Amino acid sequence: MERNKLMDGIILINKEKDYTSNDVVQIVKHTLKEKTGHIGTLDPNATGVLPILVGKGTKISKYLINHDKVYEAVLQLGVKTETADGEGKIIEERDVEQEILQQENVEKILKTFLGKSKQIPPMYSAIKINGRKLYDYARNEQNIDIKPRSIEIYEINLIRINLCENQIIFSVKCSKGTYIRTLCENIAEKLNTIGYMKELKRIQVGDFNIKDGIKITELKKNKDNNAYLNEHIISIEKVVNIFKRVQIDENEIKRFLNGMKVERKTKDGIYRIYDSKNEFIGTGTIQNQLLKRDVII
Repeated sequence: MERNKLMDGIILINKEKDYTSNDVVQIVKHTLKEKTGHIGTLDPNATGVLPILVGKGTKISKYLINHDKVYEAVLQLGVKTETADGEGKIIEERDVEQEILQQENVEKILKTFLGKSKQIPPMYSAIKINGRKLYDYARNEQNIDIKPRSIEIYEINLIRINLCENQIIFSVKCSKGTYIRTLCENIAEKLNTIGYMKELKRIQVGDFNIKDGIKITELKKNKDNNAYLNEHIISIEKVVNIFKRVQIDENEIKRFLNGMKVERKTKDGIYRIYDSKNEFIGTGTIQNQLLKRDVII
């Protein structure tokens, strides 16, 4: 039986708390009975948009690894935790002077984080050093030298200040690899206090927005509803629409699909491939004026 190509693409899940990213991947896999993967890990306590690659959509993850992201975060001041978020035990507490929470002061401090900088990732993270994840070292109370990483903050804006709870709610648009937990700690430090990331919601990953996301319960309920799935699964063709198109004529199509290179006198790069009937058949790469198949749907 021919498999349903409708399932090839990306579905946007609006992740709720207490699910790991892998939990969501496995749930979608068993619900749709397709191979799955995800773009951009979200911690269990974080919520928001989690793009899930479905079917042959898993093959296009390499095109989607450098997406910028938009978050909304709640920074809790006056408390420092072991993990820089609400999961870790409290290791320090301080009174917070209300003067530092004046809107003008908070906005001024936030703007100092705009642009390119170096950021040291948190010890409780999944980054690997010498084959081990950082949180393994942290749990074993082992010190390890963590090199700072290049990041960029494109936008950072104050949403509101909760004076009663000593909280700052802000939005940030940032480059891949930015840790909002670390950013929260750094903001608190510049405010001459301590703090941790109490809540985090991811609003956007590249062009994938939370407004287009669906809850896990909605997907389960509509797993056999093709009209619903057609509406919510973003096709591979749409995802790779950022690339220019190349058309393959009838004389070349068989050779191309069999993995042979065909001549195309154009620039090197990734291309959307169409057959002689203008039907999308996948992606290919051109190098030295030779086109080779990459992802075929």
